[in-house]
Amino acid sequence: MERGTALVLGATGGIGGETTAALLRRGWQVRALARDPARAAARWPAGTARPQWLAGDAMDADSVAAAARGASLIVHAVNPPGYRHWNTLVLPMLESTIRAAEASGARIVLPGTVYNYGPDAFPDIAENAPQHPRTRKGAIRVQMEQRLRAAADRGVRTLIVRAGDFFGPHAGNNWFSQGLVKPGRPLTAITDPARPGVGHQWAYLPDVAETIVQLVERETALQVFDSFHMGGHWDADGTRMQAAIRRASGQPELPVRRFPWWLATLASPFVPVFRELREMRYLWQQPVRLDNARLLALLGSEPHTPIDLAVGATLAGLGCLRAAPAAGALAEGSR
Repeated sequence: MERGTALVLGATGGIGGETTAALLRRGWQVRALARDPARAAARWPAGTARPQWLAGDAMDADSVAAAARGASLIVHAVNPPGYRHWNTLVLPMLESTIRAAEASGARIVLPGTVYNYGPDAFPDIAENAPQHPRTRKGAIRVQMEQRLRAAADRGVRTLIVRAGDFFGPHAGNNWFSQGLVKPGRPLTAITDPARPGVGHQWAYLPDVAETIVQLVERETALQVFDSFHMGGHWDADGTRMQAAIRRASGQPELPVRRFPWWLATLASPFVPVFRELREMRYLWQQPVRLDNARLLALLGSEPHTPIDLAVGATLAGLGCLRAAPAAGALAEGSR
């Protein structure tokens, strides 16, 4: 198919950056909006295709609309940093994207989460499952999708790609880098937030990005408002990810410690990150698994990097390994 022009909001973040890279690899022209384009360009990986960096802010509807002129795709991957001010920033940023899509005719892509769901949808979640969240953040995610559905009634096309907990070499605000390991330090232990024996679903960011691009390149098969779930990496009892971290680090005896939920409870009134982590505890107390049958029916297979390659690249990117994996392993393993 003919590749068009995409605008990425949040290209300096984990999923936004990986989606930008995946679009560029597949021949798209990519614009990336940033408050400081020079700084963003300087931080982009050397030796790779680069987006066109544009000055702007997702809160400024006019700058988003200007950046989206002529684009056929807008990737809405922008979030407030450090879990701060979600209630005041998230929905206005989405409104900027919706207005830009209405003006340009572009399809919106929103990376989705399991936060939308409560226990009435567990353990196996299909795309049409009821969305009754238990947290403030989940309620905002539901409002985002409701606004996108309302926009679809006006002809604005939307694609939601929902996945488990993110991990990857450039991922920041996620359980892997904020809970299981400590970025920038050699591994001395794995921290486990789950109830013993409870399964958990993980999603490797380069796989999520590749899935997004493969879906948008099947535009004629998509509905005006469409949603797909990824299978990612399913850890049936909580030990698979631990074993992969031990293998990737070359430390087969690396100890596992329980996540200090008591500390998160005590610190949550003062530390936003702990408050948000504590709200998500219910996702670690029972198995929650997205059903990817609909995705497989359309694509035939799901992009899936072997877990050892994915975890090794993630630990190297986070600065947790004494020696990085061999060059090229990630690129070969993720295709």
